[in-house]
Amino acid sequence: MEKLLQLPTGPIPYTLKVSANRRTIGLRIDERGLTVHIPKCAAWSNVEKLLHEKSAWILSKLALRERAPAPMEWTDGAPLLHLGQDIRLCLHQDARNRMFEFDGATLYISQPNPNDTAAVQRKVTQWYRKQALADFTRRIELLAAKLGVTPTALFLSSAKTRWGSCNSKGEIRLHWRLIQAPPHIIHYVVAHELAHLKEMNHSPKFWAWVEKLCPNYSTARQELKVLSAQLHLV
Repeated sequence: MEKLLQLPTGPIPYTLKVSANRRTIGLRIDERGLTVHIPKCAAWSNVEKLLHEKSAWILSKLALRERAPAPMEWTDGAPLLHLGQDIRLCLHQDARNRMFEFDGATLYISQPNPNDTAAVQRKVTQWYRKQALADFTRRIELLAAKLGVTPTALFLSSAKTRWGSCNSKGEIRLHWRLIQAPPHIIHYVVAHELAHLKEMNHSPKFWAWVEKLCPNYSTARQELKVLSAQLHLV
């Protein structure tokens, strides 16, 4: 059911969903906007009261959604990120599918149909994964030596909500999209996962190990949260 929340700043459209099994009122904001979930027996006065009490939160979340990065366009000249630096995608038509080339500022993709965006995306992803594996391997070797730990394996991840993970077998997983981020952010994520080889938790002892490898980890952690949406566009 579509409804309007009347605020001094103007009306906010939202979707109302009623559930017989629900016991509490819930608010959710995603790419579709605001959704309000309520129990079937909820008094409407309580729903309106909560919406007005949460109006500042609703407006701030909707504003963040509107500022979200535009979807990636896989076209010639499209902007990309590599280690925090702006680079450019250059597409060429070629009778053969050729290996990608990178000169430090431009990533060249040559294929029979440059307008085949799915093929372009696959090639860019392959390039990013190759860069990520080499970069992450080197960083893990350097930081593991400083911490005195020995990870058993590195795997590239495509997880939707995690930038990295470490298990009791000593296996490290790092999201390949991290290769777009500035080096100090990658450094933080690697330090975070290696610290789990000392403490498989998030206790004060764990964060002390992280700080040993990455003194500015708190800043890098916050920067990654801000950058996260942009990194996931690729």
